[in-house]
Amino acid sequence: MKKGNKYGVHRVIEPKGVLPQPANKIDNNMDEIYDNEILIDVQTLNIDSASFTQIEHQANGDKAKIAEIMLDIVAKQGKHRNPVTGSGGMLLGTVEKIGDALIGKTDLKVGDKIATLVSLSLTPLRIDKIKDIRPDIDQVDIDGKAILFESGIYAKIPADMPANLALSALDVAGAPAQTAKLVKPGDTVLIIGAGGKSGMLCCYEAKKRAGVTGKVIGLCHSEKSTKRLQDLGFCDYVFSADATQPVPVLEKIEELTGGQMCDVTINNVNITDTEMTSILCTKDTGVVYFFSMATSFTKAALGAEGVGSDVTMIVGNGYTRGHAEITLQLLRESDKLRKVFEELYA
Repeated sequence: MKKGNKYGVHRVIEPKGVLPQPANKIDNNMDEIYDNEILIDVQTLNIDSASFTQIEHQANGDKAKIAEIMLDIVAKQGKHRNPVTGSGGMLLGTVEKIGDALIGKTDLKVGDKIATLVSLSLTPLRIDKIKDIRPDIDQVDIDGKAILFESGIYAKIPADMPANLALSALDVAGAPAQTAKLVKPGDTVLIIGAGGKSGMLCCYEAKKRAGVTGKVIGLCHSEKSTKRLQDLGFCDYVFSADATQPVPVLEKIEELTGGQMCDVTINNVNITDTEMTSILCTKDTGVVYFFSMATSFTKAALGAEGVGSDVTMIVGNGYTRGHAEITLQLLRESDKLRKVFEELYA
């Protein structure tokens, strides 16, 4: 086997010298793997929510067109990096082959079912056939292969839950794990996009961390997601609003907090132009965590400056230590949360 670079630079075709994620094209030839790679037989792609929403809109909801767009992305780049959003997703598959240099250095073995916890925007991917598209949950079943680099992180699919359930939760594992780090007892927390997959997990984790002296506010988009979140009971207050309209949301948060605003705001939406809503609803000494890949960090930085806000803004790193274990544990802790996830995603 040929010797590979830890970060997968050996797979970059152009431009040379960059890492696989920003590369315009990478090598997705799976006939031969490098000595530090893991070959995966792919079953399901869990497309990043912002990416899938954009593709679905571009395709006018037509599944055949969605498949065509996805196949074109992979054909041109050797990976699934949405050229509009820049984001990817992650995958579910079975370990098919392990490079010689990794033998004895990994706990994986051939036949293990895993979810990759690195973005499809840097993962060498070959799609042989698109078998099914499930727009409601951003998942696409395929026949295909993928490569996990030596530096790539993953989670073995646990035996106590269905694979698609674990995949759906692991796709957004960074959000509730970062929430656990950011929220302190007594905090007032706003979750934007609270009725979605990452939002529900964040609401549960935020309430657990803020405790009885804290307050968790959930902002949802649709009546359906608002009702679902109210029924779960994780939030002290749930309301529906358009997060792209900062002033009405600001007025509501002023009312709910007595003008004190929020200590922590977690943005989980999959649409653009919600930066200012997040910033305005957060107090000067507070923190805004932009988990959403639809976030424009230029808009956020210049927007905060423009309104004289001294909030600390955190880029939504999808990885934090222990995030997979933390997130799967939430589904084990809360029967209500697991039931909703099983109904929606499994």
